[in-house]
Amino acid sequence: MKKIIVVGNGMVGYKFCEKFVAQENAENFKIIIFGEEPRPAYDRVHLSEFFENQNAKALEMAPATWYADNGIELITGERVADINRTEKTITTAKDREFAYDYLVMATGSSPFVPPIKGVEKEGVFVYRTIEDLEGMLAYAAKLKAEKPNAKAAVLGGGLLGLEAGKAVLDMGLEPHIVEFAPKLMPRQLDTRSSQVLKLKLESIGLNIHLSKATNQILGDKFITGMEFGEDDILNVDMLIISAGIRPRDELAKACGLDVGVRGGIVVDDTMKTSDDNIYAIGEIALYNQMIYGLVAPGYDMAEVAVQQVLGNSEVKMAEEIDMSTKLKLIGVDVASFGEPFMPASKGHSIIFENKTEYLYKRINVSLDGKSLLGGILVGDASDYNMLHQMYLNDMKIPENAAQLILPASDGASAFGDVTDLPDEAQVCSCESVTKGQICAAIENGEATDVAGVVSCTKAGTGCGGCKPMVTDLTNATLKSLGITVKEGVCEHFDLSRQDLYQIIKVKGYTTFNEVLDNHGNGGHGCELCKPLVASLMATINADTANKEYAIQDSNDRFLANIQRNGTYSVVPRVPGGEITPDKLIALGEIAKKYDLYTKITGGVRIDLFGATLNQLPLIWKELISHGFESGHAYGKSLRTVKTCVGSTWCRYGMDESVSFGIELENRYRGIRAPHKIKGGVSGCIRECAEARGKDFGLIAVEGGWNLYVGGNGGATPRHAELLAEQIDNETVIKYLDRYLMFYMRTAKPLQRTAAWQERLEGGLNYVKEVVIEDKLGIAEDLEKEMQTLVNKFECEWTQAVNNPEMMKRFNHFVNSKDDDDNLVFVPMREQKMPEPWK
Repeated sequence: MKKIIVVGNGMVGYKFCEKFVAQENAENFKIIIFGEEPRPAYDRVHLSEFFENQNAKALEMAPATWYADNGIELITGERVADINRTEKTITTAKDREFAYDYLVMATGSSPFVPPIKGVEKEGVFVYRTIEDLEGMLAYAAKLKAEKPNAKAAVLGGGLLGLEAGKAVLDMGLEPHIVEFAPKLMPRQLDTRSSQVLKLKLESIGLNIHLSKATNQILGDKFITGMEFGEDDILNVDMLIISAGIRPRDELAKACGLDVGVRGGIVVDDTMKTSDDNIYAIGEIALYNQMIYGLVAPGYDMAEVAVQQVLGNSEVKMAEEIDMSTKLKLIGVDVASFGEPFMPASKGHSIIFENKTEYLYKRINVSLDGKSLLGGILVGDASDYNMLHQMYLNDMKIPENAAQLILPASDGASAFGDVTDLPDEAQVCSCESVTKGQICAAIENGEATDVAGVVSCTKAGTGCGGCKPMVTDLTNATLKSLGITVKEGVCEHFDLSRQDLYQIIKVKGYTTFNEVLDNHGNGGHGCELCKPLVASLMATINADTANKEYAIQDSNDRFLANIQRNGTYSVVPRVPGGEITPDKLIALGEIAKKYDLYTKITGGVRIDLFGATLNQLPLIWKELISHGFESGHAYGKSLRTVKTCVGSTWCRYGMDESVSFGIELENRYRGIRAPHKIKGGVSGCIRECAEARGKDFGLIAVEGGWNLYVGGNGGATPRHAELLAEQIDNETVIKYLDRYLMFYMRTAKPLQRTAAWQERLEGGLNYVKEVVIEDKLGIAEDLEKEMQTLVNKFECEWTQAVNNPEMMKRFNHFVNSKDDDDNLVFVPMREQKMPEPWK
């Protein structure tokens, strides 16, 4: 029996073992795999999830028993110290010797630590292993106990650096990202997309410092700061270094294998090194003079090495490696594919940018306009999988290529259907799973749902970026076979949002754990299902965000939107935009007292910015005393009903739009929905309230109101569609009650009315059948449900300021009532602005 020794039990080393034991003649070989860490291989791609539950087991690629069950000898906590190529043996740090017939080097990489003076001080960490994370958590806990407003910096603004930034947030420290380059993610993003990403990260509380060369780490024994220049210092209490990686090629150098000038073991397209009996895979392998830091190429290398060892010499690495990637960094979608940076001589670039929504989309198209060559997506990467497939398979693109990234005006997709992909299209690059394999698994009965597809093909088990396409392809194939598809919200629930809505309503659940324990698949929940269940409970019970189970995110928790510099906005409701002089004066006096930035918005509101957390209840107490209430600018609920001045003042006015707008806003205020809702009421067809750009809109005409539904602005503008013509006020309310309640019952998570209406089978016609013709026989129930929610309304800020227990959450620090003295403002246009305001 021949022996294979694998040095390195990371993701790629494990994948070699997994692929090898799946081969028919694997029993003719004995595999021994060495790992320096004290545990089996784990998912380093999702390492930051450790901060959420601190459960190392949840990250395991496979338990230790898996290795034994498959005849693999797993040796953990023992480093390979020497390779004797002549004798074909390895020696470990414990002076144990093992013989091999084939040696697979999968030692991966180590963090690059720049030679900065003081880098050895306590409080400086690297971001690589679970042990590193455990050390950070312990140090952060100690810091917070001693210094509630402690700061932590991350050195490096690349992929791992931004993941480390999320870790800092999760640990409850003030986060700072320090990057030497003039932009974030310099290898993946162009300057404009990097700027959009920077704005988004700043909006959620990260402080970004670009073009900073760190000269030294300050402090005696413990880090106290970073010095960039003579007068340029950032005071921090902890530092996480994520400045890149270096191949762990010390063993290769010591035994005389060929290595690159900048590191890495030189391999050919069979993954062989300069020694025919030694292979190198993953981040240690220098292929085509490049080190590939993505998991997908590493898995491909593992497959090639497996086949080469087994004698299948025709299986080789592709000449070009696809470096396309899609990631969710701190809740922000970022993706690049093909050639993200393309010279003008090779093709044309089409760019869509919306900084107010933190969106950037760029595609690069060939000079003849027929081929997609690459692109960049920031903020919304929902189209990444289809764009990536169009690039990989050289698929035909629309004559107007801009349709691929611009918001659709008519609801039509520029991509066609996922089933239009060729069978050889590689849907999962990590596991090399094609569309044909996924469809075949369903068609031959191996799989009957997404979980089954994942189980038998392993699609989606790597980085996870292909999961949306795997889901769409699975569902489309099942439907083509006449099988009913039930869409689960995430891995913790096989149920759809609609199913969960009915279950929570009937069972009367009031906590997330009740729902998970009785109807979930175990685990602790995730960023998809937790806010979803909270949203459903708030929608069903009309409870405010002051009820713990109804809190969906940090904005809900503090009843205000957090701004880019850590302050909050105060947005009182001004129904219809109508405000008395006394209330206007009160707003001005309160804004002046607390030195708030004031702005009249496009949504008939006066927004007040710059309030510190501990000021929020003080400000709202005064606002409430003047008759104001929460404007719910932070919630997935009704924001505003915009109105023109109507027939009261306007000579063109056909009806009294202000009064009706106020009535509608007061009716639907505070009602929680799958997403935010906006309305508009225009007194004539001149449309000054822009009613057709809203989720619901009314335009006064001869004989009553025209009611439009399913529009929205923002990143994907969509005109609302005409639901009913020339109806009176009472009928408008009846139809709106039914429409909104039907939407709240049946929409997907975080789905605006426009997308929901577009994706309903039958579209607007079906909406008319349900809302107007009562096709389903539920119209009366919908009206009753809405009236129940209307009757239950309470202003949540009034609740908060009158409840001493609730007021405790509005302190900056858990053990102090002090202000946060880290907030810095500068004057601009005679008001205060956050610094910097770039």
